Amino acid sequence: MISGDSRGIGPRDRAQLRRLLFWQLAFAVAAVLTAAPFGLTTLESAAIGAGVCLLANWVFALRVFRRYCAQAPSELALRIYAAEIVKIFLVLGLFTLAFVTLADLNLPALLGTYFAVQVLPALFASRPSR
Repeated sequence: MISGDSRGIGPRDRAQLRRLLFWQLAFAVAAVLTAAPFGLTTLESAAIGAGVCLLANWVFALRVFRRYCAQAPSELALRIYAAEIVKIFLVLGLFTLAFVTLADLNLPALLGTYFAVQVLPALFASRPSR
């Protein structure tokens, strides 16, 4: 956070956030491409899992870091909790929509891709930049 600026995140935080979102997008593309040889149903399920994860995480990031103020940690904690609740409802709603509207979903591809896009990029994004 830049001293005196309470309206936005600092360049270091912004770089960390961009790096995480970049890695999530890269893993989403890789997971969907990996699912392609296994048929249209698997491809579609992987794409839905990746898309739900990306959308939910981007909504979370926008809600938390919009007008971010590091000098108000209690406000930031409330924003994080509220954003996580929104994220959970968004994920549950989108997965429910997918299950209701699509007859043939490959559950391992759907949830595996969601999990991979959610967890694996954090290992790469947390590495220090060069």
